[in-house]
Amino acid sequence: MAAEPTPDSTLAEFVEYVARMLARSPDDVKVTEAIDGDTVVYKLHLAPDDVGRVIGREGRVIRAIRSLLRAAAVRQGLRVGLEIE
Repeated sequence: MAAEPTPDSTLAEFVEYVARMLARSPDDVKVTEAIDGDTVVYKLHLAPDDVGRVIGREGRVIRAIRSLLRAAAVRQGLRVGLEIE
């Protein structure tokens, strides 16, 4: 049986930093962590007006953020996910 993953705060800080740079209301950006099986899920909370900006046209921005997050997580041996709430 695999060990339970431990969330890495640097990954959460990365997600928060990128989202704050994109958001018009950076003070409303918040990232929480949850463990779902063998995956660490980062939940990004934004102001309603900023959701579209972070998702981007056809989801390109959020896809890029997820790709970078996964690349950083692989180096640490983690599986990660990113959800917008």
